[in-house]
Amino acid sequence: MTSEAPPTPPTEPRQPASREGSSPVLLERDGAVATVRLNRPEAMNSLSIATKEALLEALVEVAEDSRVRCVVLTGSGRAFCVGQDLREHIGLLQNDDPSLWDTVPAHYNPIVELLATMNKPVVAALNGVAAGAGAAFAMAADFRIMVDSAGFNLAFAGIALSCDSGSSWALQRLVGPARAKELLLLPRTVPAAECLSLGLVTQVVSAEDLDGAVSELAQTLAAGPTLAYGSIRRSVAFSAGHPLSESLAQEAEYMALTGASADHRAAVDAFLAKEQPTFTGR
Repeated sequence: MTSEAPPTPPTEPRQPASREGSSPVLLERDGAVATVRLNRPEAMNSLSIATKEALLEALVEVAEDSRVRCVVLTGSGRAFCVGQDLREHIGLLQNDDPSLWDTVPAHYNPIVELLATMNKPVVAALNGVAAGAGAAFAMAADFRIMVDSAGFNLAFAGIALSCDSGSSWALQRLVGPARAKELLLLPRTVPAAECLSLGLVTQVVSAEDLDGAVSELAQTLAAGPTLAYGSIRRSVAFSAGHPLSESLAQEAEYMALTGASADHRAAVDAFLAKEQPTFTGR
C-alpha cells in the first residue's frame, strides 16, 4: 500500500516548507514543470490518509492544468516514500476501522492511474528509498532518476500483505514476471546500481547531481509535444492489456488526434523550413 490559500508566484511552493503542521504534499511550479513533493520527512514520507488525499488532490490539479507540460514526483528529506504509514495502519487495524482497506480503491488506485495515464510525461525523482506503494508510484512514472544511495523495496510480503498500487502490473513489465515475483515474494532493498541494471530506473546520479539531472530532463519534456507524449504513454498502457487488433485501433485514434494538433503542424512547417520546431503542447 499514504482552506484554499491565495495563489503564490509560479516558482514558489503553494504551501510553506515542511515539518509538522504543514502540508504533507507541496506543489511547486517552474514554468511548465510542476513538482509534486511528498513532505513528511520526519516520517520518511510515509502515506497517511491525509497525505494520500493531498497527493491525489495535487495530481488531479496538475493533470488538469494545461499550463503544466511535465510533472515531477519527489520527496523531502532522506526518503522518496516508504509506503503506507504503519503507525496509522496499526491504529486502524486495532480499531477494526473499515477505512484501512478502503484506502486502496479510494486513494492508491486513482493516484497510480493519474501517474500512469495523465496526458503529459511524469518523472520520478528518487531522492531516497522507495518502498511498498512508494516504489509503485515511482514505477508508474515514465522516467525514474535515483540517487546512488537510494533503492527499491517491494516490502508488501514482509508485513504479510499482497501487493497494491499497480506494483504487480508495472514491476513485471519492467523486469519480467520471474524477477518480479522474486522481488515481491522475497522483499529486500535493491540498491541503486542493481536497480539500473534491472531496468527499474532510468538513471543513477549522486545526491548533488539529482536536482540538475531532473531539471534538465523535465525542462526538455516540458518543451516537447505534450499531446503526443500523453498519447504515446496512454497507447503503451492500453496495449499492455489488449490484443494487437484493439491496440492498432487505439493507435489509429491517437494518431488522428495528434495529426490534427498545432504541434504536428509546427513540426511539419519546421521540417520544410529546415528549422527546429517550437512546440506549444497543443
